Amino acid sequence: MTHPPDPRSGVSRRSFLKGSAAASVATAGLVAAQTAPPPKRQSFGPGSHELELLVNGTPRKVQVETRTTLLDVLRDGLDLTGAKKVCDRGACGACTVLVAGKPVNSCLMLAFDAVGQPITTVESLSQGGEVHPLVQNFAHCDAMQCGYCTPGMVMASLACLQKHPQPSREQVQHELSGNLCRCGTYGRILQAVERTAQGGGK
Repeated sequence: MTHPPDPRSGVSRRSFLKGSAAASVATAGLVAAQTAPPPKRQSFGPGSHELELLVNGTPRKVQVETRTTLLDVLRDGLDLTGAKKVCDRGACGACTVLVAGKPVNSCLMLAFDAVGQPITTVESLSQGGEVHPLVQNFAHCDAMQCGYCTPGMVMASLACLQKHPQPSREQVQHELSGNLCRCGTYGRILQAVERTAQGGGK
């Protein structure tokens, strides 16, 4: 015997079954989407391959092997020798460049991993007669001696200022903690960064 729906409940048996069916379909679609295989990544075998890197705002094509680091491509393939190959183990920071705005040790990053991301090197800070205030302040504060650490230190400092336009001394020290200066000019480097933040060197 079929009983009429209770008007006080507000939900009939038919509407409940319809809602359950719709929920089942939606759940099945969600599960299918979650279990769908990820898109295949392009793979490269041994040998030399052509890739395009966006360096200092300019697309650059270069032939490299899959094992080649970004540092070696910049120095040997594109003749951008500002980033220095010192420890070649990611311990000194002399090879620091910005990849998508973040400082990275280019000796530890494969060139293939940088494809599609903007790369900024120290060469971009001196174009023609225009010199970035940070570079001017490194010179003004005499924040260099042998010069091996300077390009990487400048790029790490640039990333620091982009992240903290008015950094505290502690923030500067933290952001530059991955860069070593074997000449010990840390105090002058900090002064150069702080002077740039204050608008000096323009």
